[in-house]
Amino acid sequence: WTLWDSKIIFHCRMMLRMMNSLAFQRIVRGCLLPSSCLHSASVLPAAVSILPIRHGFVDSVGNTPLVRLQSLSDETGCDILVKNEYVNPGGSIKDRAALFLLKDAEEKGLLKEGGTVVEGTAGNTGIGLAHLCLAKGYKCVIYMPNNQSQSKVDALKMVGAEVHQVPVKPFSDEMNYNHQARRHAENLDNAVWTNQFDNVANRRAHVHTTGPEIWASTGGKVDAFTCATGTGGTLAGVGEFLKSKNENVKIVLADPPGSVLYRFYTSGVLERTGDGSVTEGIGQGRITANMENAPVDDAVYVPDEDSVSMVYRLLHEEGFCVGASSGLNVSAAVQVAKQLGPGHTIVTVIADNGGRYVSGLFNKEWLIEKGLYECIKPDQRPQ
Repeated sequence: WTLWDSKIIFHCRMMLRMMNSLAFQRIVRGCLLPSSCLHSASVLPAAVSILPIRHGFVDSVGNTPLVRLQSLSDETGCDILVKNEYVNPGGSIKDRAALFLLKDAEEKGLLKEGGTVVEGTAGNTGIGLAHLCLAKGYKCVIYMPNNQSQSKVDALKMVGAEVHQVPVKPFSDEMNYNHQARRHAENLDNAVWTNQFDNVANRRAHVHTTGPEIWASTGGKVDAFTCATGTGGTLAGVGEFLKSKNENVKIVLADPPGSVLYRFYTSGVLERTGDGSVTEGIGQGRITANMENAPVDDAVYVPDEDSVSMVYRLLHEEGFCVGASSGLNVSAAVQVAKQLGPGHTIVTVIADNGGRYVSGLFNKEWLIEKGLYECIKPDQRPQ
C-alpha cells in the first residue's frame, strides 16, 4: 500500500462525486441538447440513453419498447404492457419470424446467393421477408389470400415482392395459398419455401428474442402473456421462454371469430366459434407445428366488436394507431387483467401499425358495411 495508491483512490472518489453532481449532469445535457432547450427544464431528459449503432436492416430487428398503456392500466388496476412491434424496420412483429426463417434456410444450405424466397402469407411476414430479401440480395415471391387489405398488397409490391393473390381456400384444399407457394418453390432452382406455419424456426425467433426482451424489461415481474395466433410462433415461443423462467406465468391464447383454437384449448375440440372475422392474419382451422405442445394455460374469445372498439380506444386514449389484431390482443389483455384482479402485470403485443388498414378499418363506410360502426364510442367514431 503506497502513497500513490491513496492518491488514485482519492481522485476516483472525487471523479464519482463530480459525475453524480447536478452541475455535471447539466454540463452533459448541454453538450447533447441544443442551446435553445437549456432554458426549459421540462424538455431535459432525466437521463440520456446511449443506444448502440445497429448494422443494417438485419441488425435492426427486435429490441422493441415495452410500453405501459396508461388508461387501461388505471382502469383495471393492473399494469397492461404492450410490446410495440411496429417499430421493427419492416413495420411488424413478423420481421422477427422472417429473419429466423431466412437464417434457418441459409444454415441448412437451402438458399444460396441470388436465390428466391417463396412464402404464403396474409401480408406482414411477406413484407418482412421482402425487406430482408432486398437487404440480402434474394428475390421474393408471395402467395396470399385475396381477402387481405390492398394496403398490404401495395406495401409488398413497393418493396419488390412478386405477389400472387389467390382465392381463399381451406388448408385441406391443394389450392390453398400455402400449397401454391410450396409448389412454386419446388419448380424453381435455388429457391426455398420458408413455410412460416410449420417451420419452427418461427417459434425459435420468439424463444430467443421476444420472450427474453419481455423478461428483461419487466425484471421478471410478469404474471401473464396473451396474444392471438396465426402461425402460433409468437404465443408458443414467448410462452416457452417465460415458462422456462417462471412456470407460474399464465399463457393465454386470444382467438377471433371463425377460429377453432378457443374451443380446442378450453374444451379439447377443434370446432369454430362464431363466423369469420375482419381481423387479418390470425385465427386458425388447425394446430400448426409451431403450436404443437405450446404451453397454453387458457384461452379467451374476442368478438370483432371488442377488437374494433379497442382499436379506436388505443388511438384516441393512448395515441397508438394499430390494426385489428392488435386491438384484439389488448382486449384479451384487459379480459385477463379482470380475471386475475388488480396488482398483476399482463403483457401483449402491438403487432403492426394501423396505417396498413386505412382503406378498411379506419373508413366509416367500411365499418358501417361490416356492422362495426356502432361498437365504437360515439366521440371516437370516424366521420
